[in-house]
Amino acid sequence: MTLYARTRVFLEMIKFSHTIFALPFAFTGALLAAGGLPTVSQAGWIVCAMVGARTAAMGLNRVIDAEIDARNPRTAGRAIPAGLLGRGAVICFIVLSVLLMLFAARRLNPLCLYLSPVALGFILLYSYCKRFTALAHVVLGICLAGAPLGAWIAIRGSADLPAYLLAFAVLFWVAGFDILYALQDMEFDQAAGLHSIPAKLGVNGSLWTSRIFHLVACLFLAALYISMHLGTFFLAGLAATCGMLLYEHYLLRGGDLSRLDAAFFNMNGYISVTLFAATLLDRVSTGGM
Repeated sequence: MTLYARTRVFLEMIKFSHTIFALPFAFTGALLAAGGLPTVSQAGWIVCAMVGARTAAMGLNRVIDAEIDARNPRTAGRAIPAGLLGRGAVICFIVLSVLLMLFAARRLNPLCLYLSPVALGFILLYSYCKRFTALAHVVLGICLAGAPLGAWIAIRGSADLPAYLLAFAVLFWVAGFDILYALQDMEFDQAAGLHSIPAKLGVNGSLWTSRIFHLVACLFLAALYISMHLGTFFLAGLAATCGMLLYEHYLLRGGDLSRLDAAFFNMNGYISVTLFAATLLDRVSTGGM
């Protein structure tokens, strides 16, 4: 296999395209913390920290779950169970990614570096959660909530109330859509003795849990809008986000999973980019630049 082909396999393994979920929220946190644009250096090191953390997280998950993935028809074609990448090569990528994350955190500020082991701990915990708790979706939400919280800390060197409001919004947003994504593996998880909200509550219970989580996410975003006295553009972005979440659940009404890809990837990608764009316009319109 050529280097180009191996790189494509690796990027597919870590779902590089799904970076669109977390990275815009990291920049949203940075914009709000800075009251405008962060410096080029800050933005660059935030990207490096995000890339390192996410690559390490996905690589670790694929290594730890390789045997489970091999038994699941939906995931049997993933790089490690399909023999496209060896465990040793993936572990090397994980180590390099962790080092990149730690170096970027050190370049940002000492608090980012001190908190890095906490982030890595949650990343490791998530990879084992499905073996003992249905709350794996919440742990994943905590992992991705670290994106805006970490970016805020990177800018200010501290964590303030608005940073936590945005982080909790991301937590419940991610947990909500991960529940929907896990519906694909509900029957396999039940047969394999793995834990998830779908395996525990079934389709209808999962849909309602996801709806509640997304409602809570919208409430946290509304609290962020109020606490920071944000402007019309952010409010419009919040309204659009709520509308897209409603449409996401409309697509899956009645437990129809045939449009899960559109509901999961398309809508949630639009949400993260829309809220970032709304925040950027809000900062421009209020003279934050």
